[in-house]
Amino acid sequence: MRQTYTRFVSYYLFSIFLLTGCSQSSSSEKGQEGDGKKLVVGVSMLSMQNEFIVNVHDAMVKKAEADGVELITVDAERSALKQVEQIESFIAQKVDAIIMNPCEVEASSPAVTKALAANIPIINVNSETSAKPSAFVGSDDVESARIAMKYIAEKLGGKGNVLMMHGYMGQAAQIKREQGAREVLKQYPNLKLLAHQTGEWDRAKAMSLMENWIQSYGSQINAVFAQNDEMGLGAVKALTDAGLKDKVIVVSIDAIPDGLQAVKKGTLDATVFQNAEEQGSKAIETAVKAAKGQAYDKETLIPFQLVTKDNLAKFLK
Repeated sequence: MRQTYTRFVSYYLFSIFLLTGCSQSSSSEKGQEGDGKKLVVGVSMLSMQNEFIVNVHDAMVKKAEADGVELITVDAERSALKQVEQIESFIAQKVDAIIMNPCEVEASSPAVTKALAANIPIINVNSETSAKPSAFVGSDDVESARIAMKYIAEKLGGKGNVLMMHGYMGQAAQIKREQGAREVLKQYPNLKLLAHQTGEWDRAKAMSLMENWIQSYGSQINAVFAQNDEMGLGAVKALTDAGLKDKVIVVSIDAIPDGLQAVKKGTLDATVFQNAEEQGSKAIETAVKAAKGQAYDKETLIPFQLVTKDNLAKFLK
């Protein structure tokens, strides 16, 4: 019995030695980049079904390739729980830095806390958490909604009925874009918020929601503020099908290619440009600096810009 136990311990210790050796070997094989090993950055994105989020990620990939950084990307599929698990996996993999595009302000916060406790820098891109990360790269979502709602107010002469489509409830962009919109509405007492509901950043869901609103409010509707272009385009489709688009102003946010084309056609009255390329690129730049222990900006805010037919040309690629 004692001999069997001794053999087991020996085998166990030998296995650990082999595993440790393999682990060190694979780590050293990550590649060399000038002054040291190739940096590995774990990336968790809110949803790779969302065009704007995909654009941010594409910019990350481009910048990472240019800088010789290895990216490990995962899709949280709008689940904060899954996102926290993904960050836990990155921590276990001992990545050099983490970039997170948070699903929710509160529910994604434990991911930030866990990464910082493991001494791994974590950068929030595009959206925020209540837990403070190493850095934030994005834009001021309150400002984007102010720009959009101000445009609606001016077009309506400060009087009329407005509908608001929310993004994914509990996400920072949804919360802040609602805040910005309501700030402007307070300045125009004759602008009435007729109804507001989530379209979850989704074109098809927004179209269905708009169809329901048309049934409920019909000709009372003067304008729609959609918190992103996907929902704005869904609203435009429903209004067009109902023969009401010419009578209703629709404004949204992001200036994705489809949104810009809709502005060109005149179906979407305006959009607010959010720079996906700049956000993705700056997120990688910040993550690399943080991983190397270099000085970096704790907050990088990239301005929004109103896009109408008048200035559309400079945004079309």
